[in-house]
Amino acid sequence: MTLSRRRFLQGAAAAGAAASVPFYINRALAQEQTLRIYAWAGYFSDEMLSDFTAKTGINATFTPYGTNDELMNSLRATDGSGFDVIMPTVDRVPGYVDYQLIQPLDVSRIRWEGCLDSAMSGSESGGVIDDQRYFAPSDWGTEAIAYHTRYTDIDRQNLSYGDLWKPEIGAGVTVRAHSALIGIGLWLEGQGKLPRPLLDSFRTEEAMRANFDVILEEALKHKDMVIQFWSTENEAQGAFRTNGALIGQTWDSTAFRLQSEGEPIAYGAPKEGALAWMEGFVIPRNAQNVDAVYELINWYYTPEAGAMFVESTGYNSTAVGATELLPEATRRFFTESYSQHDLDNLWWWPVQEPWYVALRNEYQDRYLSA
Repeated sequence: MTLSRRRFLQGAAAAGAAASVPFYINRALAQEQTLRIYAWAGYFSDEMLSDFTAKTGINATFTPYGTNDELMNSLRATDGSGFDVIMPTVDRVPGYVDYQLIQPLDVSRIRWEGCLDSAMSGSESGGVIDDQRYFAPSDWGTEAIAYHTRYTDIDRQNLSYGDLWKPEIGAGVTVRAHSALIGIGLWLEGQGKLPRPLLDSFRTEEAMRANFDVILEEALKHKDMVIQFWSTENEAQGAFRTNGALIGQTWDSTAFRLQSEGEPIAYGAPKEGALAWMEGFVIPRNAQNVDAVYELINWYYTPEAGAMFVESTGYNSTAVGATELLPEATRRFFTESYSQHDLDNLWWWPVQEPWYVALRNEYQDRYLSA
């Protein structure tokens, strides 16, 4: 999927049109019980929940999780019960379908004109299975290189995942284990050092093991440089804020939040391509308040709700017109972090089938325990 800065910075006219459409989906039924939201930590602020209730009359509770694996394990343990809406990344959706944990969307009940066309087309791989859409895009972001501008000498024009492992950094690196292995894989692939194309790792176990044996060997050479492994947003921020990290492979939101606190942290996409992901609304199989879920999605596809989400998380909303309502500092972070070439060169996470996730976790555990 190609994302354009122009597309994400446009939309004022469409925003007005989308905002003028009233909420109408079975509100009486939706109001009868509380909407139970299970989403990433920080994704629903008190302001957002209050606005949703004010606009729809529906009360909502928000339960946070920290990783895709935590979400999957929770739903498998309850057989798709306990919550009305979840927000996985699009590459993990086929796994939920395989385990029969989610239900297809009734696309006629969603105001798609409030969602960016690029997000709709980009979510077809993973979000549409056997001609049924399971996924309504909500946001996208990247995992790339965050670094301390005072204590690192970074050439933004030639930024690489390999910069994490320069000897002069010393013990000052923070990474998420499983995605660090992908970053190292992209670095090695760029040097012609992988036995198979990296994307083949997501297609067969044979290719995955052939590549990851090489990747893990390289990762272990530099493990003593890792000052902290992170798995959640708070941990990634803490690595820089209190634990002495100088550079890391982090989400864009990590750098955004640290910058907003006045920390001298910059964020850039490496030449191998920033790891890009998309999240969205998905309905568990045994959701009890489905009507309220459609109200939530349509509320989110308004510029005001999308802007509140961006201000809360630092990620990029798929709601048309949201960018126009953002503070200048928030828009500046986006334009300073991504050139048009960076956006054209995003490395979108492929679909991660359950077999791949199991193997990925095996190599991650070997990395962490070595």
